[in-house]
Amino acid sequence: MMRTVTMVIAALAMAGCASQVVTDYDTQVAFDRYSSWAFSSHPEEKGFKSLDSRRVESVLERELAAKNLSRQPEDQADLLVSYQVIEQERLDSYGFSYGVGFSHRPFGWGIATAPPTREVIEGKLVVELVDRSNEQVVWRAASKRYLNEDQSPDYRSELIDDVVREMFNQYPPQMH
Repeated sequence: MMRTVTMVIAALAMAGCASQVVTDYDTQVAFDRYSSWAFSSHPEEKGFKSLDSRRVESVLERELAAKNLSRQPEDQADLLVSYQVIEQERLDSYGFSYGVGFSHRPFGWGIATAPPTREVIEGKLVVELVDRSNEQVVWRAASKRYLNEDQSPDYRSELIDDVVREMFNQYPPQMH
């Protein structure tokens, strides 16, 4: 019994350590040559910045400064930083389903109800670093954790902070 409990605790601990972001990068790029950055301007975007955009930009500024990258005007920066929250739909099951069945050797039958579901729209954060000189993406990170409309402002801020920090723990990439 004690062995089973120990194995379950170890499995949960390892699951908690699993990365919540996925990164990709150009293996031909020498990342140590970059020293400055700017947010990429998006002429197609008009209007106000969302609350989440302000949260993301604030954390990005902090993490890039921690990597010794200085913020510069867009036309002078080595890297352009682009980010977006990509909306995804998924079905969420909640509540209970019920079933009943009968059998008598070797035949039987049963009936069950499907659990109630609802459509949930979630947002996945994606950050890309683009080499300004050739306009090519050199590094990309995507979150496996999602923002959704049911989260409180404090939780959303904490989630964005955690995700962006974990993304930049993997920057610059360790070349093998």
